[in-house]
Amino acid sequence: MESRKPVTIPQFKKMKKEGTPIAFLTAYDYPSAQLAEEAGVDGILIGDSLGNVVLGYDSTLPVTLDDMIHHTKAVTRGAKIPFVITDMPFLTYHGSIDETMRNVGRVMREGLCKGVKMEGGAEIAATVEACVRAGVPVMGHIGLTPQAVHQIGGYRIQGKDSPGAQKLLEDALALEKAGAFAIVLELVTEEVARMITSRLSIPTIGIGAGTGCDGQILVFHDILNYGADIRPKKFVKTYTDIGSSIRQGIRQYVDEVKTGQFPREEHSFKGNNEAVAYLYGNKE
Repeated sequence: MESRKPVTIPQFKKMKKEGTPIAFLTAYDYPSAQLAEEAGVDGILIGDSLGNVVLGYDSTLPVTLDDMIHHTKAVTRGAKIPFVITDMPFLTYHGSIDETMRNVGRVMREGLCKGVKMEGGAEIAATVEACVRAGVPVMGHIGLTPQAVHQIGGYRIQGKDSPGAQKLLEDALALEKAGAFAIVLELVTEEVARMITSRLSIPTIGIGAGTGCDGQILVFHDILNYGADIRPKKFVKTYTDIGSSIRQGIRQYVDEVKTGQFPREEHSFKGNNEAVAYLYGNKE
């Protein structure tokens, strides 16, 4: 198998120009990053969705900068080829530019990711521009923005009417002008996502945004049905059900421990005769 070179931003631009679909995956730890890399993903996002998926929160809002750095370190230890991006968590990039740069700097230096993702449109364009000027690759994120879920009024499809569609286009263009290298479109109608994609020179990465984006992103746990409370989502395809296999395996382990079937002799280690004699009091 031919060895792959690390994925770069110019490569993403080339893929858009040539019509080559871009495959991103959201992952949160070392083994999932390794598996994603081996499977050939182009990019990995350490999403603040780890709050829901890994940490058990009801939303992404409680996720801290330290949480994101901790998980980013694990992912970057596991994946060297995909372009690794980290979500900036709630209210870590909405204060002063100086404060934002300190937070972004921590994520980049400590987590060793290659860029950050920020939710929002025109209202954060100046922040995106400042980060890009400082050499930080920024991925935008518009449509459903989970950090603003209470303001939006829930997890609702975006761009269903003309004012909403126009606002999304304006936000996308503002982020592109500010220097974002790509934009995630989440839960956006297919028509609006296709229109935005056609207007931008940078790639769009869809999640629940239909077939017209330059690439797609889904969550590791969703595509594998890996979790205790995975809920079906219209925009997700489950490619294999490891959750059921894991539950079955753990259940069998518990049963075998309870019934004395595990461990067996083949799972044990034997000492030499001298050690056995000493342990049982036959000392000479």
